[in-house]
Amino acid sequence: MNNNTKQISEHAIVHPGAVLAEGVRVDAFAIIEDNVTIGKDTHIHSGAIIRSGSRIGAECEIHPYAVIAGLPQDLKFRGEESTAVIGDRTTIREYVTVSRGTASKSTTKIGDDCLIMAYAHVAHDCVVHNHVILGNTAQLAGEVEVMDYAICSGGTLVHQFVRIGDHAMIQGGSRLVMDIPPYTLIGREPAAYCGINIVGLRRRKFSNDQIFRINDIYRTLYNRGLNNSDALRTIEEEIEDCPEKDKILSFIRSSQRGIVRGSIE
Repeated sequence: MNNNTKQISEHAIVHPGAVLAEGVRVDAFAIIEDNVTIGKDTHIHSGAIIRSGSRIGAECEIHPYAVIAGLPQDLKFRGEESTAVIGDRTTIREYVTVSRGTASKSTTKIGDDCLIMAYAHVAHDCVVHNHVILGNTAQLAGEVEVMDYAICSGGTLVHQFVRIGDHAMIQGGSRLVMDIPPYTLIGREPAAYCGINIVGLRRRKFSNDQIFRINDIYRTLYNRGLNNSDALRTIEEEIEDCPEKDKILSFIRSSQRGIVRGSIE
């Protein structure tokens, strides 16, 4: 059925209270509940369930059997009003689950241009920033924050409240219980710093000078035998000022859980 430029299958269930922008496509057997907004040219595939509290941006793809704004898996949840927000041009693949927020933050957010692969889970009150990739079966516990351009490979398990910094790359199957600083490559068991994400940084057009400074910062932090306080002081004194230095120092100093340890050969 074409309804004012919207393409809604006669076999879909769309609550009359849902607000769908022009160009939205809803395939057969999808379910869209009340208190939902969906942006221009977004495609809801067959069998997807868009629950009350969903706020979905423009040009998104929600693939079969994904569930957006499911009730939080949190025993403290008491039915309070909350939302799950997805930005523009984000792809949600098959069987992904995104819980809505709780009284803690009231919303779960996924940003623009993200790829959330099959069977991934984004729990209540998480904040996933822009250009993030969550691999197949990656699992984010409550109130995790994943910053711009970070990649969590398949099977990554992230403990509640953990933060993952910009441009970090996480090896598949990793279990993260501490914060992951920006620009780093994380792997092994238990998870540890394995270097900087040089391939990702080059793909995103970081200059050689930027990459060298980032590497010098992490060599000081992880390879000079200094405790964190002394390492941060040394970085402040010895490394040339630059946005990357400011981002790294700010991230580490604001960490509540502590940062991931260095690799032990």
